[in-house]
Amino acid sequence: MCKVIGIDISKQTFDVAFEEKNKWHHKVCKNNLKGFKELASYMDEDSRVVMEASGPYYLQLAMYIHKLGVKVSVVNPLVIRRYSQMKLLRAKTDKKDAQTIAEYGKEQKPSLWKPQDETIIHLRQIHTSLELLEKQIRQTKNQLEAFQSSGIICKEVKHELKQQIRTLEKRKQRLEEKMNELSEQEYSETLARLESIPGIGRKTAIMLTVITNNFKNFETSKQLIAYVGFSPRKYESGTSVRGKGHICKMGKAQIRKLLYLCSWSAKKCNKSCIEMYKRLKEKGKPERVIKIAIANKLIKQAFAIGKYERNYNENFQPNTCF
Repeated sequence: MCKVIGIDISKQTFDVAFEEKNKWHHKVCKNNLKGFKELASYMDEDSRVVMEASGPYYLQLAMYIHKLGVKVSVVNPLVIRRYSQMKLLRAKTDKKDAQTIAEYGKEQKPSLWKPQDETIIHLRQIHTSLELLEKQIRQTKNQLEAFQSSGIICKEVKHELKQQIRTLEKRKQRLEEKMNELSEQEYSETLARLESIPGIGRKTAIMLTVITNNFKNFETSKQLIAYVGFSPRKYESGTSVRGKGHICKMGKAQIRKLLYLCSWSAKKCNKSCIEMYKRLKEKGKPERVIKIAIANKLIKQAFAIGKYERNYNENFQPNTCF
């Protein structure tokens, strides 16, 4: 019988739980190579390891287990939280969490994890760094504007803030150039195909390639839409509760924001999106709802082109649902 090992991981340590001979065993290992080797002593080739995607802390361990040839699954922490609530568990300790993760792995048999390309990991890190720099630039500019609006500003402070803005913008430019360089080296064909879609630019094309692992991680466009967080969400119960529908924002806010901005231009230059805009406008749909629908259309187009390596064709009519 397959031994399912649950792992609750943190920065310094990780808790291990598994059931053997109808008895639960619990171990605490260091989150380093020594701890990884200790974990390996509890595993065999038929074992299955299940862990949460806890920030960046799980990645090294997951890659180590994968290299050993042992099955490993990485689960969204929210899934484990909801599973724990469903079981009416009241205790919240690392030891109990590891056991809960193991029990979830036994019952649900989550999909296996595969490491992403190194370039994808680098691009993700660059994009996260760019977001932080953009936030710092915006905050510094707002601070300078606030001081200037008061009518009294210290010359040294003004000089320092302007210097900070110039430095941050130079760092941002260097990272953007590096991102373009990396993406061109590895994914030039995918990017060229995605950029051929009217309304999608270079930044969005790179982000779509990054979050999909060059379109390897998803089998249907519905899965990608749900991952991004553009899936519609109904709120109904019985005969009296009829809440207003919204999109489910349990996804990637970064790419969702980019695609929403892309919808502004797509409604003017993308044939399918133009037709959709006119049709929904005639039905009296709000502008925001229409743009979300257009963003969904762009995802479907990008998925078909990226997944199946097709060139954009404005007159293309799919025979199947991607």
